[in-house]
This record gives sequence, C-alpha cells and structure tokens, in this order.
Amino acid sequence: MSAAEKKIMKYFRRAVIDYDLLGSADGVLVGLSGGKDSLTLLCMLKLFLRSSKYKYELAAGYVDLGLGADIGPLRDFCRQLEVPLLVEKTSISQIVFDYRQEQNPCSLCANMRRGALNSLAVRTGFAKVALGHHLDDVAETVLLNMCFNARVDCFKPKTWLSGRQITVIRPLVYVDERTIATYARQQTLPVINSCCPANGRTKRQDMKETLQQIQGFAPIAKNRILAALQNLEGNEWHTMLKR
Repeated sequence: MSAAEKKIMKYFRRAVIDYDLLGSADGVLVGLSGGKDSLTLLCMLKLFLRSSKYKYELAAGYVDLGLGADIGPLRDFCRQLEVPLLVEKTSISQIVFDYRQEQNPCSLCANMRRGALNSLAVRTGFAKVALGHHLDDVAETVLLNMCFNARVDCFKPKTWLSGRQITVIRPLVYVDERTIATYARQQTLPVINSCCPANGRTKRQDMKETLQQIQGFAPIAKNRILAALQNLEGNEWHTMLKR
C-alpha cells in the first residue's frame, strides 16, 4: 500500500466513524463521473469492503449527460474491481446548453445530475449514494457561500433525503485533492477528461485558484476552514461530530 493510499484510507476511515457513514445492511451506489475523485472513492469503498466489518452491496452509477463521452474505460475498470456499473442516460446537456442556454450552467447541471443519480439509486434499490467531494471541495464551498451568499455553509458529510428515502454520504471530506491526484496517478486510474463546454470557466474554478493563493501564506487554510465549520454551533457538521 502506497503512502497516498494509506493516507486516504486513514482519513476515509475517520470520516466513516465520525459521521457514521456506513452500515452493513446498506447498499452503496457510488456516483462515478470518470474524474479522479469518484474513481478514488470507488477504490476506497472496495478496499474498505474487503478489510472492514461492514459488508455492503457496492455498485457504481454513471449519469450520461448526453455529451458523447466514451465510458469504455470505466466499464473495464469496474469489471476489474468486480463492481457493477449502472448507466443512467439523460438529456441534461441539451436542456442546460441548448434549451435553457444557461450562462452559469453549473448549478442547474449539478442539481439535475444529482437528481438522476438519486433516481437511479432508488430504482435499483440502493439505500446510500456516495459522492467524491474532498477537503478542497469543502473549503471552496465554504468560501463560495461566504463571498456570494453571505453565509457560512457547506454540503454535509451525511444527508438524509426524506423525499427519496436515501442517504447521501461523502467519505472523502477529510482528504485533500493533492493526495487523491497522487493516488490516481500511481494507480493509473482511467480518468476521463470532461466534455463539458463550461469546464474550467466557473466560479468554483476561480475559488480553487483563490484558495491556492491563500495557501501560499497560510498552508493549513483548508484544515482551518474545515475546523471552523465543525466548531460552528448549530451546524450539522458540528452536531454530527459530537454524536
């Protein structure tokens, strides 16, 4: 096991314990986008399944946006891991870019992707949906909400969706993106480049670059932002961590 894999698994386990993310009776559907984060998450869940007390059903779910991406490498990779790959075909790209012609398409696209993935989980009988958000995503989301929405907020490590009767979990929230990138490179994970026309031209990308600048003079900024979120009274991160 490489240093990167050990580090990721260490923080993966910590998040699972801190937020009670997994249970043996739950089937877990990983939202597989083809990016390094979701591929790494799938690997960690497979490793954890082999080595932990939890014995959950595991599958990957891919939401086809209609952009013509070649997912052959994902099929091969899932076959190697002995994990089923479920594909949900949609017309999200046409709706966002052609019909709606969104100038800032990311929010609508993300909401529709999550909706499609959640529908796939419900239809195929999975109680949990696992997403690959990591520590950098946490810090960037907090800063985005502060700068544009005037509030200190972020997605949660564990979210119960009562309307769908499923739970969304994010086991990589303690893992920094650089470690994930190292692991993906070492394991030669089949990362698929994004076909999205808006890729690299978003507010999140701007915030990613801003966070990198902040880390130039405050190297532990991401961890401090996470700690601030956990220390915030009444925040679900804080509440769940205290349980």
